[in-house]
Amino acid sequence: MEQIKLTVNGKEYELQVRPWATLLEVIRDDLGLTGAKEGCGEGECGACTVIMDGKAVNSCIVLAVEANGRQITTIEGLAEGDRLHPVQEAFLEMGGMQCGFCTPGMILSTKVLLDGNKNPTDEEIRKGLEGNFCRCTGYTKIFESVKAAAQKIRR
Repeated sequence: MEQIKLTVNGKEYELQVRPWATLLEVIRDDLGLTGAKEGCGEGECGACTVIMDGKAVNSCIVLAVEANGRQITTIEGLAEGDRLHPVQEAFLEMGGMQCGFCTPGMILSTKVLLDGNKNPTDEEIRKGLEGNFCRCTGYTKIFESVKAAAQKIRR
């Protein structure tokens, strides 16, 4: 077992983890935060996306020991109390989800995109959501949600 320290959604944790445990396993199994999902287990679908030190990462391919000392934000940590983050609000208002499986990853990837670019072009949105796959919506509502979120953030 390996000892690690993580800050997840602003709260510090000290954990004993198996050296081969993924960050996704630790977040879901040890911390009980189930918003990130395992879709492919290979870092290809984005269902497991979390924010680590300001960057969107596929937590299914990051070893927990690699996240030692890092700042992690999951979908559960994005809202402030009962107030949704503007990206969450936009996805809700614009219908940027259907089954919801990919939605946490889409929202977190959108947050990272808009943190660095408050007025992205369509191409920049495509690039920002690269690696996040949705099998339900066809992406139109997702793109509309990202654009609406950008408008909210610029206000």
